[in-house]
Amino acid sequence: MVFYFTPRGCEPGKDDWLLYMGLDKYENEDLIKYSLPHDVWFHVDSLSSAHVYLRLPEGKTMHDIPKDTLEDACQLVKANSIQGNKMSNIPIVYTPASNLRKSADMAVGQVGFHDDKLVKRTQVQRRLNEIVNRLNKSQKERFPDLAAEKAAWEKEQAGKAKAAAAVQRKSEKEEKEEQKRQQDMLDYKHIMRDEAMVTAGELGQKYQNAEDYEDDFM
Repeated sequence: MVFYFTPRGCEPGKDDWLLYMGLDKYENEDLIKYSLPHDVWFHVDSLSSAHVYLRLPEGKTMHDIPKDTLEDACQLVKANSIQGNKMSNIPIVYTPASNLRKSADMAVGQVGFHDDKLVKRTQVQRRLNEIVNRLNKSQKERFPDLAAEKAAWEKEQAGKAKAAAAVQRKSEKEEKEEQKRQQDMLDYKHIMRDEAMVTAGELGQKYQNAEDYEDDFM
């Protein structure tokens, strides 16, 4: 079971800026494995808590998260930490899901990071019940096929990449053809200039005087 929440910043009827989390640490394993690379993972730093994910709209990055949406994610992860929920000034860490590292020797639900530079930190001073209550009211329980969802997303991305590559190849081909056309025009003009050139000696042999030369163009 996965719990989904609607944070501030999410447009009505859309799943952009969608928050979600697993039922327990065992389900967290599936979320670690099947979350999308651009999803953002939240956790209370150095304390046990839920793994909360924020799914970003296409084309957005972690740096584009609106302030209100970020606050909702932090409040949700704090509220779902047994110890952190009772404490003040709780440190929260968040990072792209693609930065999560999982090895065989780690405990269930435990993760590390590939690059610590991609980990952001913030603090939640206190629980804001108006935010937590609003999020809980938006909660929906689903039983998604996470593996199928990720496979479908990867297939879609592969299709987009293939289409983009085809457009790029077409653009490069058209650019080369245009360059060739421009070069052919320059070469043609050069040939015409060479053919049109007549030396003074040639003119002297053809025309006896200037009047004859002018009469040839009358």
